[in-house]
Amino acid sequence: MNPQETRILLVDDEPDILEFLGFNLRLEGYIVDVAGNGTDAVRLARTFFPQLILLDVMMPGMDGIETCEKLRSIPELKNIIIAFLTARGEDYSQVAGFDAGADDYITKPVKPKVLVSRIKALLKRLPSNEVAAPSKRLIHVGNLEIDQDRYIVICNGEELHLPRKEFGLLNLLVSRPGKVFTRDEIYHSVWGDDVIVGDRTIDVHIRKLREKLGDNSIRTIKGVGYTFVI
Repeated sequence: MNPQETRILLVDDEPDILEFLGFNLRLEGYIVDVAGNGTDAVRLARTFFPQLILLDVMMPGMDGIETCEKLRSIPELKNIIIAFLTARGEDYSQVAGFDAGADDYITKPVKPKVLVSRIKALLKRLPSNEVAAPSKRLIHVGNLEIDQDRYIVICNGEELHLPRKEFGLLNLLVSRPGKVFTRDEIYHSVWGDDVIVGDRTIDVHIRKLREKLGDNSIRTIKGVGYTFVI
């Protein structure tokens, strides 16, 4: 995953922390923007479209928990990775944070090398085709229009907001209509090598896509995998 195509939004009310983290992440090649409060974070996220947000928990006004809930309520932002930055001794907030939609917690102070390692691990949860420079990336396939920037699928004129894995799976299949993607290829591209999922996971996601898109778009190749047909 190329850091130069990965956008990270840092949110913290302490300027020194923003400067320190931003400096080290930019050294690694990441595209970084910063916000000093939750309100600015939500506003910036709508235009910056980060793949990952590092979000401080304890902030005046709208705290990290509320900010995370707000971000998750916005359809085009609901699939980003959100990791809370938490000071030692704030473990009480972890349950609330995960309930709000957080993907992980990172305890501060954090060493730069440890931070970069955690970020790389988190970004592996995203299918590789979800990390790209911001642009109007629209794919038209059959009766589908896929907006890769806003994570929106339009099917027969109806706008659909798919969960991250369903969107990633559909995005993979439509990238090469007619190609049969094996189960191993799908696992690698959508779930990543370090994620263990059950044998029925792909089948369940395919079934959900068929319910939303119609039964004729995705064809099962018995014993091999799946293909998207036009």
